Amino acid sequence: MTTIKVLPHPEMCPNGAEINAEQGVSLCTALLNSHIEIEHACDQSLACTTCHVIVRDGFASTGEMSEDEEDLLDRAWGLTSVSRLSCQVKVADIPLTIELPRYTINHARENH
Repeated sequence: MTTIKVLPHPEMCPNGAEINAEQGVSLCTALLNSHIEIEHACDQSLACTTCHVIVRDGFASTGEMSEDEEDLLDRAWGLTSVSRLSCQVKVADIPLTIELPRYTINHARENH
């Protein structure tokens, strides 16, 4: 199990959280399994940017980014040099600290 620290987010995780995730699952799935309701409008099919996260610690363990992910991230709100789509990050054996951006490109939140 790998520890993922989620920094406080006013709506999805007001107090922050520390969760454990199995290696090999997507970061998005790990968050959802831990009741952190991150948006994922395309149902993790690499077609939107609503599951965008900022990896504040452990970025090197998030793997290589595909061209498709790079292209999509160009449209993400609050893009940084350590941004990733959580649906594309496979949890490795190195702990992560992530920040959930305050906004997404959605005008209305999807109810999954």
